[in-house]
Amino acid sequence: MLDLMTVHAHSEVLVGRGADLAVLRDALKRARHAEPSTVLVGGEAGVGKTRLVEEFARGLAGEPVRVLSGQCLELGEEGLPFAPFAGALRELVRAEGVGALDGHERELARLLPELGPPPLEGDARRGLLFEAVAALLGRGPLVLVLEDLHWADRSTRDLIAFLVRAARLPQLLLITTYRTDELHRGHPLRAFLAELDRVRGVLRLELDRLDREGTAEMLTHLLGAEPDARVVDAINERAQGNPFFIEQFAGSGLNEIPASLRDLLLSRVDQLPEPAQQVLRVAAVGGTRFGHELLARVAGLDDAALESALRVIVAAQLVAVVDAEGGFEFRHALVREAVHDDLLPGEHARLHARYARAVEAEPHLVPMGRAAAETAHHWHAARDHPRALITAKIAADEAKQRFAYGEQARLLDRVLQLWEDVPDAQTLLGLDHLDLLEESALAAIDSGEHMRALTLTRAALADLDAEAEPLRAGRLLVRRAKLLRTAGKSDGRAECEEAFRLLSKAPRGSTRVRLLADVAHQLAGLDPDRAAEVARVAMADASDQGDLAALVTAEVAFGSTCSGRVPAGEVLPVMRDAVERARAAGDLPAFTSGLINVSDTLFELGRYEESAAAAADGLPGAGRVGVSRTTGVFLLANHAEALIALGRWDEADARLAEAARLDPPETLALPWLRLRARIRLARGREGAQALVNRSLAFLGRPYLSNEGRLATLDLRLLAALDDPDPAAAVEAARSALADPSLTVLPRYCWSILSHAARAATRATDAALAAQVAEAATRLPIRYPAEVAFAAEVRALLEGGEPRWHEAVQAWRDDGHRHELARALLDLAEAQAAARSTHRSDAAAREAASRSDAVSRSEAVSGSEAASRSEAASRSEAASRPEVAYRFDPAESIAEAVAVASALGATPLVEAADILSRRLGIRPSTPAAVRDDLLTTREREVLRLVAEGHTNSRIAADLYISPKTASVHVSRIIAKLEVTNRGEAAAVARRLGLLDD
Repeated sequence: MLDLMTVHAHSEVLVGRGADLAVLRDALKRARHAEPSTVLVGGEAGVGKTRLVEEFARGLAGEPVRVLSGQCLELGEEGLPFAPFAGALRELVRAEGVGALDGHERELARLLPELGPPPLEGDARRGLLFEAVAALLGRGPLVLVLEDLHWADRSTRDLIAFLVRAARLPQLLLITTYRTDELHRGHPLRAFLAELDRVRGVLRLELDRLDREGTAEMLTHLLGAEPDARVVDAINERAQGNPFFIEQFAGSGLNEIPASLRDLLLSRVDQLPEPAQQVLRVAAVGGTRFGHELLARVAGLDDAALESALRVIVAAQLVAVVDAEGGFEFRHALVREAVHDDLLPGEHARLHARYARAVEAEPHLVPMGRAAAETAHHWHAARDHPRALITAKIAADEAKQRFAYGEQARLLDRVLQLWEDVPDAQTLLGLDHLDLLEESALAAIDSGEHMRALTLTRAALADLDAEAEPLRAGRLLVRRAKLLRTAGKSDGRAECEEAFRLLSKAPRGSTRVRLLADVAHQLAGLDPDRAAEVARVAMADASDQGDLAALVTAEVAFGSTCSGRVPAGEVLPVMRDAVERARAAGDLPAFTSGLINVSDTLFELGRYEESAAAAADGLPGAGRVGVSRTTGVFLLANHAEALIALGRWDEADARLAEAARLDPPETLALPWLRLRARIRLARGREGAQALVNRSLAFLGRPYLSNEGRLATLDLRLLAALDDPDPAAAVEAARSALADPSLTVLPRYCWSILSHAARAATRATDAALAAQVAEAATRLPIRYPAEVAFAAEVRALLEGGEPRWHEAVQAWRDDGHRHELARALLDLAEAQAAARSTHRSDAAAREAASRSDAVSRSEAVSGSEAASRSEAASRSEAASRPEVAYRFDPAESIAEAVAVASALGATPLVEAADILSRRLGIRPSTPAAVRDDLLTTREREVLRLVAEGHTNSRIAADLYISPKTASVHVSRIIAKLEVTNRGEAAAVARRLGLLDD
């Protein structure tokens, strides 16, 4: 029986994980070949995630690869940002010394306070911290293990996303573990993992439970002998293949196992001597990891008694020693949770209070930078409201210094909750309730919790005497107007007007000027004349005061009001001058917001390279002043839009992915969503419709800016053009043309008209065509893209080869690569139609000529008549002039294919192929395109695939292994964006990829 066997509570042999280990080893191989690799290891608590990673790391002993590990802590979401990275870097410093940080000590001091004081907030930004970590981890080959990601704070997730999606470090294998059973519907990790899933090089590895045979094998190792079949069946039924549960059952004795896991865990605790149980309860209050010294202070035992109790606990495999410096860890977090939850209410509060006092008295008892967060946690758990209030505010301030705005916002929410329970809260904190509300609202905005910020701002305005404090009231009203617009709830005009009224009575100064500039910015898209009036007041104030910095802010605001009313060529110098003055004055907010307008205006002028450069110029400043999720997102979108026009789609998609990682709140997400949706549609990629649907959802908001609304209506129409049913595009076109804002922004309206004209042409809908033509008469034609779209509309409505030549030339002048490729295909169709018409006319003329000749020869003998008829036909044919074509359809198609292939615009390439086959011609795929698409070896493999060879035959012919052949085939299928070998061969022949 089980109780007569020797029981080892922890298996030294990894059971049933051979395939999972192989996945990790393959990932490391890819990393060693400079392919960034990330493995997300998930599974329920106790399934063996950590054990798998430990076995993998153990197998690397003696190999030239470094392994660093860090663990997320339960306190992470409450105010302990970057905990796993701090743990990994401490491990590196302990092993190799401070020199291993490669001169990044100053930036990394925010993670490791023991390195010295971190830089002042004005001297550093979050991006520098991320870049320093990336630079340090970029020295590969390196395996970085981050455990318990389900406890990760927002800042840790942001840094992981940066490493995986932006930095993409070669020779780095990142392994994370997380509990799948912790991921409830609203858990922040769910969306984070879903986003990472779409990144190339990221693999999700879900660990399954062991089957009965695995349970039997594990029990054999644990018990030292093969157990009875009934024992295996009983444990397999209760543990259900969870390795940790199996260990617990085996270690506790089958007869003593209760019906639930909690009872099982507590039954093991009950087997300990009372002193050991007491120490275990004290340890459980301290968290999953705890230090010897801190435990000694809280437990109140002498060294001998404490060490004796710990020895028993460690021997029972409930707690493990994690380092030689006195660090311990519960072997499984479920053990700690079970013990902690079993505490009596009074015992719970008393022990948490002891921890709080111990850490307050001796902060060095916890790792550097953890004291404030841990103290706040323990006082809150101890229900000591005054101390919990004070320490939560201190921890919030420290979180802000580390740019951990999500943690700051949560801690400030706790302070607000405790405010009513602490009578002298204002005295204790040294600030009034209104100050706290405003600070909490700002933290909520910085962390992206805009709906929470709206609530807090409303509460602050309700508490405020606006007439007595007009500056503060104006600030709150402008902030509320922005939040309402961002949320799509209203245009915020009423708040802006009230803010202007109050600010008009406020004391003059730089604060008032900046707030007036904010009001002007908000009104610019609603009432440009009113916005310009407010901006002029701000400029006059700044000039009267001689405040250069404030004047620059006002001028930038005035420039934004001119956009769309004054020709772009005239307003651009004014905008650029204001931006340069802001740069010289060190006014980063004005500088970055000004560059949004500059890049936008340059785009409208068709100066795409300059537009991209201007947007990129503003991004570092947005990061430094903490507006990456607002101003920074607009700059990223502007940069991407210019790159799209230039045909640099991969770069544009990377910029949009960066914007997505920033998780902009509410309608601020629309720019990256719609632009990325357009790329996906143009490339025919999976996921395009999901992005389109997310974008279209914003049309249901009570308010959406004219730009956002028109661009989204255009996206809906563009997506509808892919629908096989022409009626779908017609319906979308009619909806867009009926929008009252259609003529407000020609930049977007001309694109809508072009797509609507295409829908009308496909459906032969004369009424829709007439509607498009009428709308076109009401739109100005000023800039290159507008000229090109207008030419395209004329070509679509009127038809004819000359019109399409005009449209193609207009797109050449503008420089937008994808629009040029599409127009070239339309030109090819027009050329083919013109050639067909010419041939039909020629055939008709020849038939008439032959008939006339026969009639003339009726009076002549048969042979003589035939001779004369043939001669007459030859003479007339020789005298007919040939029609001169400026371009052959094949040439137009070939150029379109070259442009579309370079962009990865698969639907256009396929459309070109269909047109070519219809016309009986084959466009040549340029050699450069073929070479870029597949490597030489991949083309060799593809030739054999096209001949029908298996992977084994391919391997034999090319002297490679079957596995390598399989990898080549998989990559070929992925690159050609097909689903099987047959489709790959067909596409290869069509694109000429098999040609020498």
